[in-house]
Amino acid sequence: MRHREKHRAQRIGWLRAAVLGANDGIVSTASLILGVAAADGSAGNIAAAGVAGLVAGAMSMAAGEYVSVKSQADTEEADLARERKELASDKRGELAELERIYLSRGLEPLLARQVAEQLMARDALGAHARDELGIVESQRARPLLAALASASSFAAGAALPLAVALLVPRGALAAVVVATSLGCLAALGALAARVGGARAPVGALRVTAWSAAAMAVTYGVGAAFGTVV
Repeated sequence: MRHREKHRAQRIGWLRAAVLGANDGIVSTASLILGVAAADGSAGNIAAAGVAGLVAGAMSMAAGEYVSVKSQADTEEADLARERKELASDKRGELAELERIYLSRGLEPLLARQVAEQLMARDALGAHARDELGIVESQRARPLLAALASASSFAAGAALPLAVALLVPRGALAAVVVATSLGCLAALGALAARVGGARAPVGALRVTAWSAAAMAVTYGVGAAFGTVV
């Protein structure tokens, strides 16, 4: 029977990209809107800044995530290619290397040899990838998936403060943007912590504290300029 149990570590790749994207989308767009509003920007200026922030941020997140994760994927592929060559040219040496790994993990010499031989006979590259290189298939770098997750989650996060900027009267804009953004960020932090196996209140507090600081600083910069953007 196939082992169907799923672990939280299998979620690391997409969870990190999605949480980072949504968090950044809310914080950066809300901060941008607050900064323009504090500088006495008009409703049109605020809306334009919000839309520009959403589009530019989503593209930037996608590009950055793709380049970063692609570098990781390239490194993994290079290590696997090297391992293939070593297996082809020195299979006995690779067997001994795998045996030493199992010895270091506490197996008896005879058992370590048997395990190494059986795993090498079944899938030599897979055994070395997992036990020598630490490359596990379920956690392999997937650049396109990471880029799409980051861009879409950023856009989804940025849509919240942008919608507030478009719908809420100018006089109440700052207060409503701050309240709704921090509320959603707290929920996002709690959800991410829960999915990752951590305490939800800690995750919520961590996200909202840093986000509130970012919004306060950006608002202060806009207010210091005090000009129409």
